[in-house]
Amino acid sequence: MDFKQAQDMMKLQQQAQKIQEELSNTHIEAEVNGVVVTIDGQLKVVSTVIEDITIMQDQKKLEKAISDAINKGMKKAQEIAADRMKGVMASMGLNLPGM
Repeated sequence: MDFKQAQDMMKLQQQAQKIQEELSNTHIEAEVNGVVVTIDGQLKVVSTVIEDITIMQDQKKLEKAISDAINKGMKKAQEIAADRMKGVMASMGLNLPGM
């Protein structure tokens, strides 16, 4: 690896790190049956709010709503992260299908 390639790799690494920082500040909300889950772009659950407290009377419905809201938020967060990383991946010559 020559000096130019090393510089390019460092630059790409810095870009990827910047995107990761941006993703940690990106919040995605997903709502299912009155349960709102907020997930950041690094796939960490930031908060869970139960807007409709009547759902707490049905444990199975509450558990399903929480799981579904988390899964919905995670999917959207993954899509956002993949979209933001596309440019860096292409710069590295990694044009992966689905990205």
